[in-house]
Amino acid sequence: MSDVVVGESVVIERGNRTAVAASNFTIPDGSITAIIGPNGSGKSTLLHAIAGLLPITAGTLHVFGADPQASREKISYVLQYTAAPTGTPLTVRKTVGMGRYPGAGLLRRFTTTDRERITSALERLEITDLERRHLTELSGGQRQRVYVAQGIAQDHAMLLLDEPLTGLDLNSARTIDAIIHEEPTRGCTVVLTTHDLEEARAADHVILTAGRVIASGPPATVLTTANLATAYGLGTLHEVDEQAPLFPTEHHEHHGHDH
Repeated sequence: MSDVVVGESVVIERGNRTAVAASNFTIPDGSITAIIGPNGSGKSTLLHAIAGLLPITAGTLHVFGADPQASREKISYVLQYTAAPTGTPLTVRKTVGMGRYPGAGLLRRFTTTDRERITSALERLEITDLERRHLTELSGGQRQRVYVAQGIAQDHAMLLLDEPLTGLDLNSARTIDAIIHEEPTRGCTVVLTTHDLEEARAADHVILTAGRVIASGPPATVLTTANLATAYGLGTLHEVDEQAPLFPTEHHEHHGHDH
C-alpha cells in the first residue's frame, strides 16, 4: 500500500512556540488513520498542516506526492464544532450543497451530478428528513452529521475529521463512525483526530503525538504501553491492563489551536 502523506523531520510553529517538534510520519492510501495524543499535543496542528491550511516551518511534507497547498482540492476537511452561522438561516440541504462549491464555484448552477451527490450525502448521514430544517433548529449531533455530509458531498480523495465523535449522542456517533469505515471502501483515505484509545485501536494506522510524533504505524506497534507512557507522561505502566482506558475522557480541544 502506498503512502499518500509522507512527513520527514516536520516542524510546525504556531505563533512563537513549536507546536510539533521534528517528526516523521506516514499515512497509507485507502486507510483509516487515527491521530491520538493528550490535549495540546499537536493533533489538530498536524491535521491543519496536512490540509494545507498551516505551513510547516522545517522538514518536508508531501500530500499525494505534492505540496499540501497544491493538493487541497483533493481534500475534504470537517472541522470540530463548527458553530451554526447566525444571520442568514441556512437549511440542511443548502449547507450540504456548499460541499459542491469547490468544484462548481459559487455562481454555477448545480448539475444533476451535484444534486445526486447532495442527496446521497443526506441519505448516508440519515438526515434526509431534516433537509428543510435550519441549522439553528438542530441538536449538536445532527449538526455534526450535516457537516460530515457536506464533507462527503465534496469531491475528495482524503477526508480529514477533527474529533468527529467527541461529545455526540450515540445515534450520531454511530452514523458518523459508519461513514469513517465506508469511505476507504470507496477509495478514500480517512484521517481523524481522537482522544479515544479504543477508536485509535480500531483504525488501520495510528500517529501518536505529544508535541512531536512519538510513533507512526499499525495500532499494535504504536499503542504500546511504553509509547503511551511517553505520550501521556504516566511513568511506568506495567501494572496497567492493556484494555482498560488509561485516562479519563478529556475535554475538547477547540479546533484552530491546541492548548
